[in-house]
Amino acid sequence: MFKSIVYTFSIACLHGLGFMRSIFLVILILTFLSVIPFNVVAADSDTSLEMLKRQIEQLQQQVLALEKAQQAQEIEKAKQASLAKQVTKVEEVEPPTMPEKPLNNTLSVYATMRPTFGYFDEDAETFWDVRDALSRAGIKATNEFMPGWTAELHGEWGIDLSNNGDFGTARKAYVAVGGPYGRVAVGKQRPPQYLLIAEYVDIFNHANSPFSYDAEGIFFVNNMVTYRLQTGGFSWLAASQFDGESGSNGADLVNLGLGYDQSGFHGAVTYLMQDSIDGNFTTGEDEVWAISLAQDFNNGLYLAAAYQDKSYQRDAISQDRSGHTLDVSTAYRISEQFRVKLGYFDFDDGRGALLSQRYDGYNTTLEWLPDDNLRFHLEYLAKDYDNLNDFDSWIIGFRYDFAKDWQF
Repeated sequence: MFKSIVYTFSIACLHGLGFMRSIFLVILILTFLSVIPFNVVAADSDTSLEMLKRQIEQLQQQVLALEKAQQAQEIEKAKQASLAKQVTKVEEVEPPTMPEKPLNNTLSVYATMRPTFGYFDEDAETFWDVRDALSRAGIKATNEFMPGWTAELHGEWGIDLSNNGDFGTARKAYVAVGGPYGRVAVGKQRPPQYLLIAEYVDIFNHANSPFSYDAEGIFFVNNMVTYRLQTGGFSWLAASQFDGESGSNGADLVNLGLGYDQSGFHGAVTYLMQDSIDGNFTTGEDEVWAISLAQDFNNGLYLAAAYQDKSYQRDAISQDRSGHTLDVSTAYRISEQFRVKLGYFDFDDGRGALLSQRYDGYNTTLEWLPDDNLRFHLEYLAKDYDNLNDFDSWIIGFRYDFAKDWQF
């Protein structure tokens, strides 16, 4: 029996378990032997010895398995502790500050020179003349002072090539602020009446285009406050003029408009109420309802029409009258560099037969566009007056556009 114990202890040592593990195995073996009847052991000592060896080997395997499991648990605990430290460090570190989105500021300088030379039959007299088709120069700057909000500065001045190239007649001079709720501008600028009605028929290379609207229409208005809001394809415009040096003490002009633009289509309706001023005296009001329709087709065809119904409301008795303007404009690109334009116009000021300046007429234009900023044209214009001498002209013209933009 003692030899068996010693033999077992030696086997344990040979397996490299160490002293403490060997003592543990001896205790297990003694406990196991204490419950085995002595006569059984004596009867078959060799068989018992082999069984004991196998059981010892099984115990050794179980101990090793337990140790491996314990080591795996310790490794897993260490990993969890390390991960927890890393998470704590990430939470303690202040998140990096994201760079602000760069703001968009722009500056534009532009000019367009539009001299014309033609033959005129006007007031029963024929002559040749060099004229100007609204040459001008301007500067425009925008400043996005915070996301979604932009300030705008715009100045534009006419250049009259027919009179010594004189420079300085102001066309636009305003400052605007725009944001998510619309755009407000103050100064001299385009009114809704032009932006929604006249602009779509104003396609000709002539200072008096559109030829019916030009008679009494408004192109620029000074001392004006405007509001504009874009909602989808709709444009809501409102404007009012406040000129303390003339007219009434309040608003001298009120102009409201609604436009819709979608896929080359334009439709708009406007209302205009304006004081009629003779010198420094207000003689009544002019009330105008207007409508415009335009379509730009994919095949190069463009059609547009604008109509104004004007009511002349005068303070003096029996001086009220009604008139209208009608402009129809068409354009067709016959090739990449050539385009033909046609126009018809009709103006009626509502006056009696002897005082009326009523006229109608037509014009046709052939354009050559060799480059994006160059345009040459040949135009014929005819006006037929009811009570005045008729007018017609043949004109050739040249247009050169320049623009330079910076973004910072």
